[in-house]
Amino acid sequence: MSGKVRWRYARVLRGSALLAVLCALLLAGGYYVWELRSIASHLADGDPVRGVYQQDPQRADRTASVALDGIVREVPEPPMDGQAFLGGGGSVGRRSEGLRPSDPLEARPAAPEPAIGALFSPGQDGDPDHHCSAAVVHSPRGDLIVTAAHCVYVGGFRTNLAFAPGYRDGVAPYGIWVPTRIDVDPRWTDDEDPDHDVAFLHLRRPGYPGQRLEDVTGARTIAFRPELPAPARVVGYPNDTEEPVECRNTAVAAGPTQLRLDCADVPNGTSGGPLLTDGSTLIGVVGGRDGGGDDETSYSSHFGDAVRALYERATQP
Repeated sequence: MSGKVRWRYARVLRGSALLAVLCALLLAGGYYVWELRSIASHLADGDPVRGVYQQDPQRADRTASVALDGIVREVPEPPMDGQAFLGGGGSVGRRSEGLRPSDPLEARPAAPEPAIGALFSPGQDGDPDHHCSAAVVHSPRGDLIVTAAHCVYVGGFRTNLAFAPGYRDGVAPYGIWVPTRIDVDPRWTDDEDPDHDVAFLHLRRPGYPGQRLEDVTGARTIAFRPELPAPARVVGYPNDTEEPVECRNTAVAAGPTQLRLDCADVPNGTSGGPLLTDGSTLIGVVGGRDGGGDDETSYSSHFGDAVRALYERATQP
């Protein structure tokens, strides 16, 4: 091959490579724009000044339908005995004296619990099917869960949320529940203040008018301004597994506004999962500092007066 021919051939190759790179960039850019539009389609402004979003019922029903159409199945759980479940008031669980630190200090698969579940966001929103965790908490109306604010508000309120209490291996034994209202602290909607990474959601079960979540699953009670240090366990659903994990250690204060529990292998998806002491007492949810921590440490916003005020606002008629 002559030098001129080689030069022309190399020029063609360079031109083809450049064209391929430009096409790849255009395709990637187009996909990125499409993905951003998909994410934005699942967000709503709500009332960011107050930190409140009233969910559109039809939109919520569509989310439940999508979740039940190939993602999860409703297979009723056999009735539980009184040692494991208390409807309407709380759940019987491990007492604090039984909460010895895990050995080694790393999360392990755990049995599902009725009042703890996976939070789903089906649809093209940039997240796996279940992206966070949540827990049922006692409330006057019996329809309330608590999770991390970053699980429900990211530049807007998520409109495609569904909760599966007791979830495991694609089965929702206590049904699929969708929000009617979401409450977060305005300091979260304003600038995502990690000291206020807490959200309360009122839920209903499509197709079961009048059914109360707490009557089906039981509930945890919240301890505001908990005494620390305290023996505790963290429970949550990693977003790449289909069963919960848990880890036990001593929860300690991390400054005046955060709670900390050191346990390894508590990954993405466990955000919003409860920190529990005395069996059924909830003292935090995974979130807060650094989005909930890293693979060695879990944080929670301190459940002090601000979270109490948010809970009271959420439970007002």
